[in-house]
Amino acid sequence: MSQLQDYDISNKFYAKVRSTERITPERSPEVRDIILELNEDSDIALEPGQSVGVLVPGPHDFGNKHHLRLYSVAKTADKGEKINLCVKRCNYIDEVNGEEYKGVASNYLCDLRPGDEVELTGPYGMAFEIPADKNADIIMVGLGTGIAPFRAFIKNLYKKHKKWGGQIRLYYGERTGMEMLYLNDEKDDLAQYYDKETFQAFLAVSPKPYLDKPIDFESALQQNKEELWEMLLKPNTHVFVAGLEPILDALDPTLSELAGSEELWKRRKAELKAGQRWVELIY
Repeated sequence: MSQLQDYDISNKFYAKVRSTERITPERSPEVRDIILELNEDSDIALEPGQSVGVLVPGPHDFGNKHHLRLYSVAKTADKGEKINLCVKRCNYIDEVNGEEYKGVASNYLCDLRPGDEVELTGPYGMAFEIPADKNADIIMVGLGTGIAPFRAFIKNLYKKHKKWGGQIRLYYGERTGMEMLYLNDEKDDLAQYYDKETFQAFLAVSPKPYLDKPIDFESALQQNKEELWEMLLKPNTHVFVAGLEPILDALDPTLSELAGSEELWKRRKAELKAGQRWVELIY
């Protein structure tokens, strides 16, 4: 897995904030849909599914001039001259001293207002490519802001292909239903794909979110476990996983249970990876 320091940031360009909209209710963690409009002198055309680097101006720790974070492009408009970023305001507790610190990039972006200028770098490659085989099955598993690349992927797929021969399944998790990005009362633009013959979504939440209980991915995956395992065994199924690292801890035990044993699942997962049909985007 690439580290941030490995990314080439020499290709820099600027954008202005066109709008910033909170897409979660006030009583839940703040997530914003931010529309950036590239400056006129930029010759960059971004596509949904690519990533851009946000360069937070310093000075920062250790004398660093910039603080780099990557964000998936959730949507584009006007030939890629406007892009949507999905950003969750993050804070973290230092395990050593117990103090709370603000996430540098997320708070920087969430505090921006229309007209503010942002320095970007990239773009970086597509996290998830539409399979060449239009009859391929696609399984997407997302956690939190991991929905952003899938939102872009789904919109792009149905824009390019009015009919898709394979089955498309989205498994998406958040602590509560109110935090379901692009699937709550504040923002519900993925629901338009539910009537597609091939598309179906399964949602997972935490059974006790205010006690920090983990999201119940197992129940979501068990809803159609026979179909899911049948899809995982097919030679043309593609699996895309996106979100924070704990998603892998939640996913592997459940899929091991579907497979019948941890060993069988490890073997099948290795086969999917070897065929480049298992792709992870872990933040």
